[in-house]
Amino acid sequence: MTQDKPRHATTLRSRGSAARVSNEELFFDLVYVFAVTQLSHYLLAHLTPLGALQTLVLWFAVWLGWQYTAWTTNWFDPGSLPVRAMLFAIMGVALVMASALPEAFGERGLVFAACFASIQVGRTVFMLLAAGRGSPLLPNFRRILAWGCVAAVFWIAGALSEGPVRIALWIVAVLCEYVSPMFGLPFPFLGRSTTAEWTIDGGHLAERCQLFVIVALGESILAAGVAFGHHHDWHLPQVLPFAVSLVGSMAMWWMYFDTSSKDAAHVIEHSDDPGRIGARFHYTHVILVAGIIVSAVADELVISEAGHPMEWKFFGPLLGGPAIYLFGNALFKRVVYGFTPQSHIGGLVLLALLALFAPRLSVFTVGAFTTAVMVAVAAFEAVVRRRHRRTTAASRKS
Repeated sequence: MTQDKPRHATTLRSRGSAARVSNEELFFDLVYVFAVTQLSHYLLAHLTPLGALQTLVLWFAVWLGWQYTAWTTNWFDPGSLPVRAMLFAIMGVALVMASALPEAFGERGLVFAACFASIQVGRTVFMLLAAGRGSPLLPNFRRILAWGCVAAVFWIAGALSEGPVRIALWIVAVLCEYVSPMFGLPFPFLGRSTTAEWTIDGGHLAERCQLFVIVALGESILAAGVAFGHHHDWHLPQVLPFAVSLVGSMAMWWMYFDTSSKDAAHVIEHSDDPGRIGARFHYTHVILVAGIIVSAVADELVISEAGHPMEWKFFGPLLGGPAIYLFGNALFKRVVYGFTPQSHIGGLVLLALLALFAPRLSVFTVGAFTTAVMVAVAAFEAVVRRRHRRTTAASRKS
């Protein structure tokens, strides 16, 4: 379903041709490179169950800010002056928000919450004004604004509280904006949206998700490089952990981009309900990218703590990161192909078995084994996918 561009809404994208990711959007993503780095450093400094929960809440805030903006630039042309100004304004506020991340559960909680709430509410107000009075998108935007305002109350209330109350209120705020779209953003007196009303360009949305994966993988590479650079001696005991971390990042790239990224764009572009598929993309990518962020922490540990025996606080990054990534990737490929790859299930089983022996191993050994699992899953998936494509091509010729 597509909508014609209202005459007075010059900022809306034309649906006459495929939308491409613009330079403005790529520039905008640079802020989120910093945000992802801040998150991984926060988790590294707080390797406790509470620290993991706090990082998760902060990650959802970062993702929601980026996700809603990605949908906005799918509807609106970032090349137009008003939309470009809106993007750059969000960039400035998001940079302050990302700077406040390390102290979001401390003295800068109000700065963090106020920045995030202003991004979510301010962006939607802009959408309402820019869409034009006759736009069929207006009811959907009103519901987004309503839920954004409700969430903003919880963000600010949480920032004015401390300890468990803050994190509880912020969890409610996250749920308001993350869960409500699953049910059509229902709100009293405003009705409910359907995914058919979320008229999107599927290829553009798929490409935006892929670029965020690149952003997260870039943090993984950066973490490995910085940790390796801190070593005074670059001998085999230091080079091997660095190589293991680098190969692990390559395996994650291979698993995602070699076998499914192009198919994902095709699926969403040819879907009868691209809004529904696009929403599922975002629900799966928040898990997938979280796995990359946690794995970046594991990379730093493998390089800096290579010879140390495993401690319980290392289990989350070293085994949890790859497991979260495999799980998110499996969900993503289920959306794309309609089934869960056996290779990913096998990889999760191997990681579970590794967890049984991990307490007897060193940090480097566990990191090497998890990298081996990721490479094996990526290679197996690539072989299976290529065989399937050759079989499909042969059957079409015959």
